[in-house]
Amino acid sequence: MSMLPEQQVKELKIFVSIVKANPSFLHTPQLAFFKEYLESLGAKIPTLSPTEDAPKTQAPPKAQPKSEEPKEDKEEELVESDIELDNEGVIEPDNDSPQPMGDEDKEVTEEDMDKANEKKREAISAFSEQEFEKAVELYTEAILLNPGAALLYAKRGQCYLKLNKPNACIRDCSRALQINPDSAASFKFRGRAHRLLGKWIEAAHDLRNACKIDFDEQADDWLREVTPNARKLEEHKLKYERLFRERELKERLDRAKKVREEHERAAREQQERADLGDDGDEPGMSDFFKLMNDPELRACLQDPEVAMAFQDISSNPANIMKYQNNPKVQKLIQMMAEKFGGGGMPGMGGMPGMGGMPGMGGMPGMGGMPGMGGMPGMGGMPGMGGYPFGGMGGFGGSGAPPSGAPPSGDAPSSNSADDVGLD
Repeated sequence: MSMLPEQQVKELKIFVSIVKANPSFLHTPQLAFFKEYLESLGAKIPTLSPTEDAPKTQAPPKAQPKSEEPKEDKEEELVESDIELDNEGVIEPDNDSPQPMGDEDKEVTEEDMDKANEKKREAISAFSEQEFEKAVELYTEAILLNPGAALLYAKRGQCYLKLNKPNACIRDCSRALQINPDSAASFKFRGRAHRLLGKWIEAAHDLRNACKIDFDEQADDWLREVTPNARKLEEHKLKYERLFRERELKERLDRAKKVREEHERAAREQQERADLGDDGDEPGMSDFFKLMNDPELRACLQDPEVAMAFQDISSNPANIMKYQNNPKVQKLIQMMAEKFGGGGMPGMGGMPGMGGMPGMGGMPGMGGMPGMGGMPGMGGMPGMGGYPFGGMGGFGGSGAPPSGAPPSGDAPSSNSADDVGLD
């Protein structure tokens, strides 16, 4: 298991120090996921007191549930629908073992050719006498003697047609067309075999080729017979391909739309995160974390004494008096005041009693302790007039005047405590 980068570990320590100093941060909307995770582990999260509010942050707007698009009507199924075909004359396919084919590499001699022609004549005679089985045997002998003769395969295929063996016919005619692609008889008989199997488109294709190569009235009649069914299937095939292309295009457009919407959603979320906290006088948690990532502040907060003091002051601003002689704590407070630049420490502006110490650049929650400006004997407390943060209210600085004190700019009364010993 790989170790976490050192920088991330340091940042995690800072975050833990902040949460320790002010556990109320766990109740902010942004850290709700972390709070739920801690509770799932059995951790006990401090509850907010009745007078205490969670640090104010601008919660990201809740995503509005997208209205479901109305479902389209049931899409047309991309399957071959029932087509009314005239299947009269269609027969069951033959499943016999393939018939013997000649050796393509056989060297045919003149004697072989003579014997093959003799067998062919005998086969023609048997066919004319409707002895189709005998004709098949004689053509087979002729093919074995002269395997390169395309016509022998076509004629044997014709015999198979008469025996209602269309698959055997198709095998013979396909072999004949390998030898002679312009064999009209092979296209004709194979087309008829396809028709007997109910393969109307294939039948029309072969019979058209047969008539194109060598017009034959019987082939033309067979073509007219298969054309109506073939045309219906071809039109249906075109419709099927059109619907398939339309659905494919729709799916591509839907995918592109989803990708575009996802990019837009990510851009909106990124903008919302960038805008989070940019709300005039009320900075968000993102600014707070950026500030606490400052190397100098991190270094100060890593000191346990400073971290504890920070937690003490956060819980009760009046406790700052306890650390006025602690240079490390004073250094942290002064650095935070300078870095906030009068804008108030992000994420802490809403804590009760932390409204902003005058003279500290508006650091929220660290100034303006009511009732301190009018304490007798405190106006000229030695060493407090030069308080490094510009003066605490009522301590010789520019804090809120005590009840009954004259407005700023008016001359104090002659019996003011501040006049004692001026002469």
